[in-house]
Amino acid sequence: MQSNIGLIGVGLMGENLSLNMESKGFSVSVYDIDKEKVKKFVNGRGSGKKITGTYSLEELKTSLELPRKIMMMVPAGKIVDETIELLLPHLSKGDILIDGGNTHFPDTNRRVKYLESKGFLFIGTGVSGGEEGALLGPSIMPGGSKAAWQHVKPIFQAIAAKVDDGVPCCDWIGEEGAGHFVKMVHNGIEYGDMQLIGETYHIMRNMLKMTPDEMHLVFKKWNEGELKSYLIEITSEILAFKDEDGSPLVDKILDTAGQKGTGKWTAITSLDLAVPLTLITESVYSRILSSMKDKRVTASKLFPGKRISFKENKKGFITDLGKALYAAKILSYTQGYELLKSAANEYKWNINYGGIALMWRGGCIIRSAFLGKIKEAFDKNPGLSNLLLDPFFTEKISATQNSLRKVVSTAVNNGIPVPALSSGLAYFDGYRSEFLPANLLQAQRDYFGAHQYERIDKPRGKFFHTNWTGRGGETASSVYSG
Repeated sequence: MQSNIGLIGVGLMGENLSLNMESKGFSVSVYDIDKEKVKKFVNGRGSGKKITGTYSLEELKTSLELPRKIMMMVPAGKIVDETIELLLPHLSKGDILIDGGNTHFPDTNRRVKYLESKGFLFIGTGVSGGEEGALLGPSIMPGGSKAAWQHVKPIFQAIAAKVDDGVPCCDWIGEEGAGHFVKMVHNGIEYGDMQLIGETYHIMRNMLKMTPDEMHLVFKKWNEGELKSYLIEITSEILAFKDEDGSPLVDKILDTAGQKGTGKWTAITSLDLAVPLTLITESVYSRILSSMKDKRVTASKLFPGKRISFKENKKGFITDLGKALYAAKILSYTQGYELLKSAANEYKWNINYGGIALMWRGGCIIRSAFLGKIKEAFDKNPGLSNLLLDPFFTEKISATQNSLRKVVSTAVNNGIPVPALSSGLAYFDGYRSEFLPANLLQAQRDYFGAHQYERIDKPRGKFFHTNWTGRGGETASSVYSG
């Protein structure tokens, strides 16, 4: 009996996905360049299940039903290309390769074209939820060769997390690298959510002088309301967790954060597509700054800062903190969705924005009740240009913006860095401003570079140049991209 799907890469994610597939009634063949990993898995966690160990690519090939579906769970980058080249001699026309890693979407764009030119199909899919999600139900975001979707849809939707009475957190995203692009933006939003929570924790810890147990109770309460989410939930649990000596473990963890690159890709792509992804980008920079621990320790001795002075009502300020966190979360997702819309326009992808919010509601790291409101917004208005213009989000940001202002100003006055909270507020104030000082900036560009400008008393699209010094000529340079 041949297997329904093959999986290359028997790491923890690969193992868990295989077990998930098998538990939903699918048979799986597994392969890894490290044959001992395969043996250990099929004789251990995979023992007695419809999981077949294979020890060569030829053996993997012959174990699979047609069209062959082979999912690669290997590190992104060069290894994916090398694995594809090793597989090609063993494939038949119409076979499907699936990259389930955190791949940069331009690589998926390229691989789709390459594999299709040879008669094969290729899917690049984001898989979110970590090890637990892979085993119990992740969020899955596939894109690439549309003809492949009908063959993998039953498997992917069966193993995905479910919401709303069984709706799977998996659907077709779009062409080329659209699936990996959506996963990249998901990870960028994840960076933003984590940084916002971190800044809120920093304010509680250093300004309000709260203990981890006190903070635990606040986050636990927040998780029962409109802030309910996976990250708020685990933050509450982390703050309550004790080390072997009974003290809070969180206080013993070094304050340097790591990253794997998806947040950086999101920030760089926002610059390429001219989208103001300020909050997420600041979250990436904050991780980089955190890694400069030795330099920060030295600087802390040179610049001790002002003495923290908090004399307001503590309970009331914690309420403001929750509202500020919610406001900033709205602004972060607003920016993320702006990036999705810009990419869809640039790459001619047909993306269902409400469907993406549904896919993110279960299984993935950023899952939250909040995402249901985003789905509702795009269900009502598929052409919605900005989340802030939806009536629900207009009302919510109007009701919470004063709390965000209060929290940011109080933190700044006490020397607590809040780059994500403050950049979210700055984006909001910029977006809602009828006037911005770009007129002066454009005059400066015309002064030193003859880049021209538009006038408020003339039609848009008509450009002017001024001989500001009397020494220049009338020849103008290029116009700006506005």
